[in-house]
Amino acid sequence: MNLNCDRDLHLTHWFRAFGSVLFLCLLPFAVAASDNGSSHSDPIAPVILGATGILFFAIVGRMAARWLKQPPVLGELLMGIFLGNLGYYFGSELIILLRQGPELLETIQLILQGHSMPEVVRSTLDPVAAQKVIDALEGPHGGELIQVAQTVDVFSRYGVIFLLFMVGLDTSLDKLRQVGAESIRVAFLGSFVPMLLGMGALLLLAPDLPVNTDIFVGATLAATSVGITARVLKDMKKNESHEAYVILGAAVMDDILGLLLLAIVSGVIVSGGVDWGEISLVVVFVAIFLGGAIWLGPYLVRIMVKALSRLDLVEAKMFTSYLFVMILAWFANLAGLATIIGAFTAGLILHDAYFSYGSKKGSYRYTIKDLIMPLEVILVPIFFVLMGIQVKLETFYDSQVLLIAGGLIFVAVLGKLLSGLGAAKGTNGWAVGIGMMPRGEVGLIFAAIGKSLGVMSDALFSAVVLMVIVTTVIAPPLFKLALQRR
Repeated sequence: MNLNCDRDLHLTHWFRAFGSVLFLCLLPFAVAASDNGSSHSDPIAPVILGATGILFFAIVGRMAARWLKQPPVLGELLMGIFLGNLGYYFGSELIILLRQGPELLETIQLILQGHSMPEVVRSTLDPVAAQKVIDALEGPHGGELIQVAQTVDVFSRYGVIFLLFMVGLDTSLDKLRQVGAESIRVAFLGSFVPMLLGMGALLLLAPDLPVNTDIFVGATLAATSVGITARVLKDMKKNESHEAYVILGAAVMDDILGLLLLAIVSGVIVSGGVDWGEISLVVVFVAIFLGGAIWLGPYLVRIMVKALSRLDLVEAKMFTSYLFVMILAWFANLAGLATIIGAFTAGLILHDAYFSYGSKKGSYRYTIKDLIMPLEVILVPIFFVLMGIQVKLETFYDSQVLLIAGGLIFVAVLGKLLSGLGAAKGTNGWAVGIGMMPRGEVGLIFAAIGKSLGVMSDALFSAVVLMVIVTTVIAPPLFKLALQRR
């Protein structure tokens, strides 16, 4: 009886806290509505309100996922889907703009170049969505809505950069060199088998799609979210098992191969066609960038550390890390690669040993990861909520889209299960294959880049996101069963 009372009391406090925060977040809307654009209002206030509102719903999604013992990324993504479709149904102008994703940014650029806004919108969007966007932009708050949408987009892009930087920090070059043949076999099978199966599924289910789209979706299926698997291993106290080392080693290789595939496929798409000469050139650029960054990067870091050595150790670590990751992200873009490849490479290179001077004269013991994590914690959830907002559930009314989504889910699961064949005799191959299954945040990043490059339609993007959700949800329970039964 007391236990039930305590539980009810706990839920009551939780709902009161939730209601209070929700009230505080919605209060500015009422103030803004009654203000009617007063001249004394701060022009940045709508941006603050919009970005904070997105983060608030991300927090709610993360808390719900924790309560249901699901990965946080899943809660943020589903909250975005809920927010985007509900807001669109009730006519929220900000949600209407955010739902369009990269198309909105292209539209704004064309408008700034002097093109007619209605003509540009109607040429890039379907008639129903185009009219809603035109009404929002021509309304009294059109300029503010554009500011908020652009700010949320920029924050989400920063979040992806810091996410891949943190992944790089957790990846040791020395451990990469020590990865055994077993992990390498699993990684190659786990990358290329899903990619080929995904391309085959699209050729069968949607033969009219461009080859570039088939290749990019196949590359998206090659992704693996090692963070989700690592958490399950830790919860089950299996993180020291042989299967754990094989999975984590393979996942590290899988990340490298996935980023290389992303760089190659993006380069092919930007070049305008499947040209083996262009592919070879992209591979050369990837090799030059990665090799040059790993070779020259440490010298650049040492120069930056020496130049900033008069600063407080925490300041020096923070400034050096931020500048270094942004420099490599910019150089990656200059080489025609995705910025996240530069961010990942920066994480591989940078480590706390470069700041060893601080241990002699300072008492600070904060690591680079400790200092960058607050930025990641704030910005990454905005990215996942934004990805969820761009999932248009009305596209699933089309049976063809549902068929494609089902086909992608099937080959996504099968492809990673087959990667377990690369495990050595005596290793739990089922556990290895299932451990490679969740796509999580990596799959979403690939899908977002594909949408921004114009190779994924809204319907295909929604199908890919559904694949990411399903593989992320089913992997942890299946993984636990596979570890319990050898």
